[in-house]
Amino acid sequence: MKILLIEDEAKLLRSLCKGLREHGIEVDPVAHGAAGISLAESNVYTVIVSDVIMPEMSGIEVLHSLRASGNQTPVLLLTALSQTDEKVAGFEAGADDYLTKPFEFRELLARLQALSRRSQISYQATALLEFADVQMNLETKEFFRGERKIELTPREFSLMEYFLRNPGRIISKPEISEKVWNLDFDTGTNVVEVYINFLRKKIERGFSSRIIHTQFRTGYVLREDYQDSDGKTVEL
Repeated sequence: MKILLIEDEAKLLRSLCKGLREHGIEVDPVAHGAAGISLAESNVYTVIVSDVIMPEMSGIEVLHSLRASGNQTPVLLLTALSQTDEKVAGFEAGADDYLTKPFEFRELLARLQALSRRSQISYQATALLEFADVQMNLETKEFFRGERKIELTPREFSLMEYFLRNPGRIISKPEISEKVWNLDFDTGTNVVEVYINFLRKKIERGFSSRIIHTQFRTGYVLREDYQDSDGKTVEL
């Protein structure tokens, strides 16, 4: 495993490098976001680990730059901030995981191993996922509903992909948290609800049918319905 580590706190940077290398993980450490972007453009990494609050360029700005350039390497954010809004901002920028300081080193290792496995798993058994009038192309990262192309953020795309791989099955919030965010479910956060709302606004508004349904106290399900001639919603 080869890691790019972007962290401006020198003491923490040295400590993490030492621990990772002792576990056989190759590390390229940098203290600034711009230097991290430069290395990410010229090297292949298994995971990129970045602090959020840094001088000159924040970890969120680093993420935006990487994703805008097409770099889809899994990114783990390190930050002292734990509020839901801050986590949402990181995920919205394209982060794959989030670890709040202070943290135990063994938890960091576990998160890195999980992201490493995810990046190695080929989800490309089929390049196309379809349901009702929805079509998702996993190679081009394009999403369509009917004839309309809809732009999804990386996190929205991953969430919708999980629904498309599990149509008709009720999916709990803890399962979404684990499978899409790769996190233990935190009952005090509403990140899942926030992203479900993001998706619904993009893929249901302006269409005659809903496809993501809330199951009270249970979770969510991808299911098709439509409105009949009397305007009544009919489940299929």
